[in-house]
Amino acid sequence: MPPSLQVGPYTVIALVDGEGPFFSPRSQAFPAATTQQWAAADQFDPGAVDVEGRWRLQFRAFAIRSDQGVTLVDAGIGPADSPAASWAPVPGALPASLAAAGIEPSDVDTVVLTHLHTDHVGWAVLGGRQPFFPNAQYLLQQAELDALEEINPQLQSHVIDPLQKTDQLRLLDGDVPLPSGERIVATPGHTPGHQSVLVTAGREQVAVTGDLLVHAIQLLHPELAYAHEMDPQQARSSREQVLHSPAVTLHLATPHLTEPFVTR
Repeated sequence: MPPSLQVGPYTVIALVDGEGPFFSPRSQAFPAATTQQWAAADQFDPGAVDVEGRWRLQFRAFAIRSDQGVTLVDAGIGPADSPAASWAPVPGALPASLAAAGIEPSDVDTVVLTHLHTDHVGWAVLGGRQPFFPNAQYLLQQAELDALEEINPQLQSHVIDPLQKTDQLRLLDGDVPLPSGERIVATPGHTPGHQSVLVTAGREQVAVTGDLLVHAIQLLHPELAYAHEMDPQQARSSREQVLHSPAVTLHLATPHLTEPFVTR
């Protein structure tokens, strides 16, 4: 069984799709980070740096299961021919991770795409033709679709067109509650339409972050910009908004840190 976290009636399940080194030195990814900040981050998350000093990432999706159904947050790096193949460690293992969690693709009724980077949409549509989750609505911010030409125009034919053809794409404008009780929150900055998912039970909350933060250094120092944020100032604001949640206990479910769950 994959790692999971129980919050009230919700089980949040971490689904591994792959792991591998980042495509450029981490000092280029966070050019403003100091030696002391790197030392603190490496102590917090030692698995994120390999023996050669490279940033090593996990690639995950998350399933949220309750009596109301199954919500999948992101769709990983994908199979060998996915758009992420030019830089990420394909083929991904998401189908096997779903099976290990007892989830069939047909069980998923909602897929939340946090954003349209290739390592988050890889299993959304197979071969640019057939949605992998046949019974799911795929939720995306309108602002993200509007920026697709700038983000990755290849995904128009590989992801957007097939989902529109099967009438499975639903476009959102800001924060939206889901019928199953989770809440989508707009967290722009990494991309214009980036979104995250909040799971709340009492004073306990899980934030499924997407790329709101991509490395422990941004958890320890939210002010640090990541070189691949399209609007670093807006990304910082979104990051601080989630990290300053009023919840007594805040769990972060992150796609790229070594451990899938971090409690604040």
